[in-house]
Amino acid sequence: MAEGRPAGGAPGVEAGADDLRRHAAEIEAARARIRPYIRRTPLLTTDLDDALRLKPECFQRTGSFKVRGAFNAILQLRQRRPDLPGVIAVSSGNHAQAVALAARTVGVPAVLVISFDANPTKVAATRALGAEVIQEGVTFENREERCRQVMIERGLELVHPFDDWDIIHGQATAADEMLEDEPSIGTIVVPVGGGGLLSGTALAAKARDRGIRVIGVEPEVADDARRTLETGRVQRLERAPDTLADGARPVAVGRRTFEVAVQRGLVDAIVTVSEEEIVAGLRTGWLRCKLALEPTGALPLAAYLAGRVDGRGRPVGLVLSGGNADLGLVARLLHD
Repeated sequence: MAEGRPAGGAPGVEAGADDLRRHAAEIEAARARIRPYIRRTPLLTTDLDDALRLKPECFQRTGSFKVRGAFNAILQLRQRRPDLPGVIAVSSGNHAQAVALAARTVGVPAVLVISFDANPTKVAATRALGAEVIQEGVTFENREERCRQVMIERGLELVHPFDDWDIIHGQATAADEMLEDEPSIGTIVVPVGGGGLLSGTALAAKARDRGIRVIGVEPEVADDARRTLETGRVQRLERAPDTLADGARPVAVGRRTFEVAVQRGLVDAIVTVSEEEIVAGLRTGWLRCKLALEPTGALPLAAYLAGRVDGRGRPVGLVLSGGNADLGLVARLLHD
């Protein structure tokens, strides 16, 4: 069962009503801005539990929620700078595809810096969308430095994968849709990597109803966000974690996520799941729910099945963030 935020854990700057209204207005504007370019994914019920609601972002364009933030950010960049020479980003794969699609749509070049050992399926899809991919000599640890070098050399604009308000407001549209479809939802559960989806979800949910609980899920081996929430200080992993959930490999949450989750107190809990529990969530998603999830997208389902999420008598919404899985890996995991 998920526990609430610990007493004394956060610096404690309450999010005021005006602050939440401002973010809600930005989320509403983002929904209108990106509506022509994304899919409004459905909210599904499941025979796993009558109280469970699934938001399958694996149905989204490019196979993940990331297009929401990417389109919101790039459309605004293009509006602010009509002569935009191009955009650049670092990514494990899903943000890369989203940036590539959004950049192609608005007619600007995209450069993606991706570690050499990233999911080859995601890398191939990024190139197929017309982006330039830089991988040679790139590791998870040095990719941000390589990105800065190329950005400066070419005069490109950075589209950060999570630490950017335009990205966060775009990602927030998933939870906003969910609550529009099912206002009675009392708990929303999302995966946590850098925290863009978590931050956006918290802003969207708390703007509608401060009583809605927002819970993040990350792998046990990548528990920096959990420790950050508990201690009230940003915690960094020593290195990129070895986990099936490649979207949860950032070594620390972003500054804006820290503001939303810790300083503003808008995230209620962050729970962790083992690699074995991730596999169980993935299997349930594929075999019981018939959803082609990737491991990161299965994190909320894994936490629910492991008993770490309690709906407290109200429906629980799980944002299943993506479905860009390595099919060979999934086949082995499903049949082992």
